[in-house]
Parts: sequence; C-alpha cells; structure tokens
Amino acid sequence: MMKPIQIAIVGLGWVGQNRHNPSLLRDKNFKLVGVIDKHEGRARAFAQQWNLPCAACSPDLQNVPWLDEVEAVTLATPPSSHAALACQALAQGKHVLTEKPFALTTQESEAMSLAAQNSGKQLAVVHNFQFSRAAQRLWRDLAQDRLGPITRVAATQLGNPQRRLPSWYETLPLGLFYDESPHFFYMLNALAKGGLSLCRAHGFKAQHARTPRLVHVLYKDQNDTPFTIDCQFDSTLSEWHVRITGTKATAIIDIFRDIYMVLPNDRQHKAYHILRSSACAITQHLMAHIPNGFLFLKGSLDYGQDQVVNRFAQSIRNNQEDDKIGLAQALKVHKLQSEAVAAITENLYA
Repeated sequence: MMKPIQIAIVGLGWVGQNRHNPSLLRDKNFKLVGVIDKHEGRARAFAQQWNLPCAACSPDLQNVPWLDEVEAVTLATPPSSHAALACQALAQGKHVLTEKPFALTTQESEAMSLAAQNSGKQLAVVHNFQFSRAAQRLWRDLAQDRLGPITRVAATQLGNPQRRLPSWYETLPLGLFYDESPHFFYMLNALAKGGLSLCRAHGFKAQHARTPRLVHVLYKDQNDTPFTIDCQFDSTLSEWHVRITGTKATAIIDIFRDIYMVLPNDRQHKAYHILRSSACAITQHLMAHIPNGFLFLKGSLDYGQDQVVNRFAQSIRNNQEDDKIGLAQALKVHKLQSEAVAAITENLYA
C-alpha cells in the first residue's frame, strides 16, 4: 500500500470541521496531521479532540514550522483569503484543495493559476455536488439516453435567511449569490453542449444587503437549449433543485436532500398519466429520503465531498490535473461566475 499523503486543514469553521475533516479521515490516501486556524485556541482544541499531532494559530501559512512535513493542504477559509493562502502553499511546494468560490477577481484567479504552474503542484477546487449520489444517477441516465435529448435545464434555489450561513457572505460581490453560485455553474456547464453562453441576467435589490432578493440568469448552449438559474434569497424555505427536461422524461435533483427522481413523459396529461407521475414522485422520494435521512443524522451524508477528496489524492499521485475539479475547471467556473455577477449588477432593480 502506498504511503498516505500528509495533509493539513486550514480554517476550522463549519465547513472545515464538518466537510473537510470527516472526508479526509475516511480517505486512506491521506493522513491528517494538523490544523491551522486564526482564532486563538480553536486549532489546539480541535487537534486534541481528534488526536492530531499538530496545530497552529495563524492567519496565514508563514511561521508554521511543522508545515515542512506536510505535502498538501485544504483551504476551508473565507473566500477573500483563498488566493493569498493558495499562492503561499503552492510557493512552499504544497498541493492545494480550496473551497469554492475559487477566487474573488480575475486577477486573483490568474495569480493562483500562475502559482500552480510555477510550483508544478496540483490546485483543485471543491465542486462536490456533481459527485453526489443523485448526480451520479443523473449522469448514468444521460449516458443510457433514458431522458432523451435535453430540451431545458433549470436550477432553482430558495434560501431562508434564517438558516446557518457564514458570517462573511455579505462582504462578497452580490453576497450569498457569489458564495453559492459556483455549484450552479459547474452542474449546468457539465450538461450544456459546448458550454454555457450568457443571454441575459437581472436581479431585484434587497434594501439593506448586498445579497439580492431575486436573481435570474438565462443561458443557452450550442444547441440553443435554454438553461436558467433562479434564486430567491428571502424565502421562507431552503430548497435547491435542478430540473432536466428531456423528450422522454424529466429528471429532478433535490440537492439539499441528495435525492434523484425521474418522471416519465405524461403525454396527454390524462388521469392515468397524472396519477403515474404522482406515484413515481412519491415512491422515488421516499425510497431515497429514508436512507439519506439516516445518513444525515449520522453525519455521513457527504454530498460528493468524499469523491472530491479521492480525486484530489489521485491527481497528486498521478501528477495529473483532474478533469472535474482541477485548475482548468476552476478557471472556467470562475469566468462564468464573473460574467454573471457583472451582468446582474448592471441590471439590478430596486
């Protein structure tokens, strides 16, 4: 068996503790040796809790002597710190897996790309929902032509502002949209023939926040298939669905519950077809909801995070960029995100 890759987590907010830590501990390719956090005492307490040999209180990667023993780091810090920390780590000869959003500006993304090229190390981004159980079933159905040619793709997000949210999201361009939109872009871009081409975008301002109340973005692909992203950030519900309409059937991914459903073409929409659609939806939802509910309660519903970590390990071992989470994909998603933010900002209604 190959020697585990020595790795450290930088940033111990909710994502670092509840996504990065469990997935790294489960993956035998890695040995988690230490954690770094800027808050006094947090890293030390976490290291003691998980029996990790190393911990450091630091806002960056300078003057952390035990990092010499580390081959890779994961960044679970606020987006404003990703570029500086990634460039520091790469300059020190570390492979880097950073949280989304990848960067805040084109200048940052270019600096990160150059640092990765100069270091010869892997730079990857956590684009995890494309590897969820639900998404894997969608990719299989598309490969088997179960849906038929795609005629429409729609991503819809409802966000309740009372749910658990990071403290820093309002510092980002368009606030929460910037933090969460990378998930829309890599999912939809993977479904688009020839990639996404922006048609128009607009939003509805919030009175006292950077995060808009509503956002709508329209794309098309090279087949002129329409793709849309619709977000409401002042909802009383927190839901996120991606709907893929084909000529044979319609597939729906419930992102937050990691549930996948396929509903057949209901043709004349007669009573039989209506009842069939209802039965299919209820049965499929319950069949996935029950086991996923147990996984959620156990803290092991990983939403594709384990796949991301494993792919990161293989890219390090093979010295080859991953085609789903590697630098090229990170830059592609960042470009889509930047274009959308600029278009929405120009068309924000009061």
